[in-house]
Amino acid sequence: MTYLKRIYTGIGSRETPGDVLEKMTEIAQTLSIQSFVLRSGGADGADKAFEDGALKKEIYLPWPGFNGNQSKLSVISEKAKKIAAEHHPAWNKLKESIQKLHARNTYQILGYDLVLPTDFVVCWTPDGCESHKTRTFKTGGTGTAISLASNFNIPVFNLKNEDAYRRLKKFLKDHEISL
Repeated sequence: MTYLKRIYTGIGSRETPGDVLEKMTEIAQTLSIQSFVLRSGGADGADKAFEDGALKKEIYLPWPGFNGNQSKLSVISEKAKKIAAEHHPAWNKLKESIQKLHARNTYQILGYDLVLPTDFVVCWTPDGCESHKTRTFKTGGTGTAISLASNFNIPVFNLKNEDAYRRLKKFLKDHEISL
């Protein structure tokens, strides 16, 4: 059994349904009790739901004050932009502000120094995407993070899928953590 670093990424669509947002906050609260650190991005919807439930968190912003968030983690490096560009299908067609949004997703998966991958990702997207192969236009901005996680063989549990919560619980139980 591999030991978890106790870091997870909680992200997803701004249009995440209310009942799923409640579940995300509940997951964040439970993981906080077990000393997990949340990585997220300060957006409305899924990001905010996870942030509301987490005690320890790393909230990566595309620029200072994004969405009224006061996190100090708002510097986007050239390395982060390069990584994001490698995982976005139309990088050169994006405005700089949108590139920054996608580049901050690299920190959500790889951490502040872009070298410490998250243990797993919990998210919600309209299409239920859980890997680079299942990414569609409907995956939205969360797709860059999911593609990057997929590249690093990081498990993604998309709560759009009926079995995702059960699989997340099993994953954690296999690592001697209860949800």
